[in-house]
Amino acid sequence: MTPAFLGVARAGDAEGALRAARARRNFWPQLAVLSGFWIYVALSNLMYANTMGESLKSLNVTDFFAPWDARLMQHLILYPLFILCAWTSLRIGWRPLWRTLPIQLSCALGFAVLAAPALVMGEMVMGEWHGTLGITHGMAHTYESWQEFFAGPAVPTWIASATSFLVTYGFGLALISSFGFYQRLRDSQLRSAALERALAAAHLAALRMQLSPHTLFNLLHTIRGQIAWDPPAAQAMVVQLGDLLRRLLTAGEREFTRLGEELQFVTLYLQLQQQRFADRLSIAVPARESAPHAWVPSLILQPLVENAVVHGLAGHDGTVSMRVEVSVVGETLVLRVLNDLPDSWHGVHAPGIGLTNVRERLAVQFGERAVFHSGPGADRQWVAEIRMPLLRDGPDAAGRAPPDADQ
Repeated sequence: MTPAFLGVARAGDAEGALRAARARRNFWPQLAVLSGFWIYVALSNLMYANTMGESLKSLNVTDFFAPWDARLMQHLILYPLFILCAWTSLRIGWRPLWRTLPIQLSCALGFAVLAAPALVMGEMVMGEWHGTLGITHGMAHTYESWQEFFAGPAVPTWIASATSFLVTYGFGLALISSFGFYQRLRDSQLRSAALERALAAAHLAALRMQLSPHTLFNLLHTIRGQIAWDPPAAQAMVVQLGDLLRRLLTAGEREFTRLGEELQFVTLYLQLQQQRFADRLSIAVPARESAPHAWVPSLILQPLVENAVVHGLAGHDGTVSMRVEVSVVGETLVLRVLNDLPDSWHGVHAPGIGLTNVRERLAVQFGERAVFHSGPGADRQWVAEIRMPLLRDGPDAAGRAPPDADQ
């Protein structure tokens, strides 16, 4: 048996070609299931015939059942027919019923009816044939006419054999159909998981690239305003903005980056904002060299510092202090972004796109192992805090939960 007979789809039929490819992929596992079932059937029939034969010997009835070797040969002869009929049944299916039902019944009845002749062939091969057309060795005699054949015990015995093997075929078909359903369910789950991973990757890519366009426009307007009265400063800002955009694009292609590189990107962004707002913004970011050796989601701090600049400067007339803090507690990395609150703040601060962005990304990449909190803290400061697993071994460790990680 080879998968060559499985390509029943018409040429050019995309759906048929897909079914044929799936059938070729699933052929060997299904063949193993059918073979195991048929071995079980053969052994069961041999044991049954042997047990009943020993019981009949006590009644002085001998040679009622065919010898074990002839029965074994019968099952060997029926094996390829059983495989062919069962596989044909799977390939045909049951829809539409009016067209497939006759073919299904033909496969089942054809296999069952040929069981008795297969036993005769087994007796012939093993040299134990005595002219019987029945399935039992004890009824051996020669029929001189068809009328005598149909009036004798051969036909009822043949019907009994066909009924027995029809039930056997039904059980085998139910088994392989269940196994086929399991394979389709497994493939469906694998495709669903692949689609979920692709969707999550697309979602993360969109979130990573969610840098506010208003920020870029404002920076460009600031550079334009400085061109006339401070060309060197404008040129420096153009270089910094180009570096910022280059790093933004590079970070947008990766899910994780080193914490030092993330802090360097934040520093570059805040330096541009500091030049834009002159003396109104005071920043403090840990140096790249002093940061722990850890990996973080790319651009995870960008929405937080952008939110701190926008909301921190709103309502402030003087200098606004904004700083980034990094600490390690056990196996948990803690990232904080703090900014001064204006005197006019009265406790109303609706979460914006940036905070929702961070919360969604942490949920996608870490689940319940990461916590994000944003709200007012001590000394009239707004605190945005991320607690996430400490990833020392690179991005691959993101999917593993440390045994003693602090939640």
